[in-house]
Amino acid sequence: MIIAVDFDGTIVRHRYPEIGEEIPFATTTLKMLQREQHRLILWTVREGKLLDEAVAWCRERGLEFYAVNRDFPEEDMSGSGFSRKLKADLFIDDRSFGGLPDWGLIYHRIKEGKALTADWHLIAGVERIDAEPERKGFFARLRGK
Repeated sequence: MIIAVDFDGTIVRHRYPEIGEEIPFATTTLKMLQREQHRLILWTVREGKLLDEAVAWCRERGLEFYAVNRDFPEEDMSGSGFSRKLKADLFIDDRSFGGLPDWGLIYHRIKEGKALTADWHLIAGVERIDAEPERKGFFARLRGK
């Protein structure tokens, strides 16, 4: 399976442009997936020096990606047929609908060949690891609720 993985907020806590602390079990889980022959692509908004720092951070922890911000290492990004859209089977991103589950749940769902649904945290009965206090909507604030 080809798995695209975000960096900030997914592998490490959000501290962009700095690199935050590792989210528990992120690199361990990703290395397990690699050992099981999954191809991992780092898919991040980082570019230039900031991207190099993120790749180096992962490399220092023994995590090498098949490709970074592209479908395969040799992909020519200047060609007329180039599309920035990845052709991955799965995207792991804290900004996905439903947020980021813990890495243990991610691993087990991939291993079982099951999808994560938007309400995974309700089904699994777990807290989201990226959970922040929910912001009240405009009308709820107006009504004082």
